[in-house]
Amino acid sequence: MTDAAAFDEVLAAIKFNADGLVPAIAQAEGTGEILMMAWMNRDAVLETLNTGRVCYWSRSRGGLWRKGETSGQVQRLKDFRVDCDGDTLLLIVEQDGVACHTGRRSCFYRAVRGGKLEVIQEVETDPAVLYGHAQDGHKHA
Repeated sequence: MTDAAAFDEVLAAIKFNADGLVPAIAQAEGTGEILMMAWMNRDAVLETLNTGRVCYWSRSRGGLWRKGETSGQVQRLKDFRVDCDGDTLLLIVEQDGVACHTGRRSCFYRAVRGGKLEVIQEVETDPAVLYGHAQDGHKHA
């Protein structure tokens, strides 16, 4: 995707919220596994479409967040989809390694079983290895 006019059409189809953000769901190419949800603003959408490397908006950092910039767990865009209402994006991605800051393949690693949350996906990569320190809180990289 390199046609600027096509990007204008895409941007016009997206309904950003009052904060200028739209939710973006990352789905693994091939398997269909849902990896994560994050936010994108106009600049993140444009950078993702222009470079093919997925970029989000980090609310905690207040800036663009290029997935994998600190962890090396990069997402490469394979398909960019806008839902029927224009208020949610679906990014089909090729994921290097794990998507979650906890070291799991997906951020959706807990499921309700018997009325309680159960971990259904184990840590694949120690977050200390990914980030060079222990992860506290919910910080994506």
